Amino acid sequence: MTQTSTQIKPGVVTGADYLKLVKACKDGGYALPAVNVTGNNTINAVLEAARKNNADVIIQLSNGGADFVAGKGFPDSTLGKILGAVSAAQHVHMMAEHYGVCVVLHTDHANKKLLPWIDALMDHGEAWYKTHGKPLFSSHMIDLSEETLEDNLSECARILKRMVDLDMSIEIELGVTGGEEDGVGSDDDIGAENPKLYTQPEDVLRAYDTLAPIGHFSVAASFGNVHGVYAPGNVKLRPEILKASQDLVRKTHGLSDKPLDLVFHGGSGSEKAKITEAISYGVFKMNIDTDTQFAFSQPVGKYVNENPKAFLYQTDPDTEQPYKKQYDPRKWLRKAEEGMIARLDEAFADLGSTGKSVAAK
Repeated sequence: MTQTSTQIKPGVVTGADYLKLVKACKDGGYALPAVNVTGNNTINAVLEAARKNNADVIIQLSNGGADFVAGKGFPDSTLGKILGAVSAAQHVHMMAEHYGVCVVLHTDHANKKLLPWIDALMDHGEAWYKTHGKPLFSSHMIDLSEETLEDNLSECARILKRMVDLDMSIEIELGVTGGEEDGVGSDDDIGAENPKLYTQPEDVLRAYDTLAPIGHFSVAASFGNVHGVYAPGNVKLRPEILKASQDLVRKTHGLSDKPLDLVFHGGSGSEKAKITEAISYGVFKMNIDTDTQFAFSQPVGKYVNENPKAFLYQTDPDTEQPYKKQYDPRKWLRKAEEGMIARLDEAFADLGSTGKSVAAK
């Protein structure tokens, strides 16, 4: 497929521009990495990687990531999750435009107990909208896959009705993404034969019938994907489930090819051929967290091993050599950023998005 000629102002994209970006991905046959962040270092690494690769990107916060942004010593963890997410979002809004790429700003995996977090973020989003004419976040994910399908869709419909007034989109989950992420899910459900890991196309059709008349939504439909990286054989991806879902919705409603905007959760450690196949069925977004966590941490461990005395003494006990330049946090945190950037180079290439930013230059 040829690349779209769409041009969007760089920065955080919302509303109509968000829909244009999603369409550009699907028309161009590529997807964007959705990278979980935990603070300014990881946010800046994502922005730098996107600029380096001339690619657009999705920055997202889990509830735990937002809590960490506020600080683990913040006196109220519930409020910390809210204010941490708001603080991170404001940093992205301030910086993204100047990095010259388009950024989707998103929150990840809010299950039933975390719905008050989402409601509070929309309160802040409404205040931001009144001042800036755009929402604070591009989209929120509501993960009610542990609930009945009826409860899942009715609650998502309620939230989407509120989001529409803010020019926001909702991401929903049907089926279960295996593994655990920030308190949502469990490693107990991992296993290639667990039927919950494979979404039924009929459920996707029900979601379309419920949500499409209200506003824009995307679907994290499970096709065997899990959070984290596990031993071979524990995970069997079946992207053909995505094709079946697209075909059912298309035929039922007489729509054009690939009417659903699909999301690939648990992208870390996935086979590259399966990633490519999933994209061909309409996936525009692939979550990546475990791999980028490791890529951020590994260079720090290597640096400490190469400079062990600098992390034990301010000056060498034998030579009195000062170690300030070695233990300066900017030194080893930059190594971490570089490691994360290198892993994102690979992610952009795997998803086919390198060189395809639609940001107006």
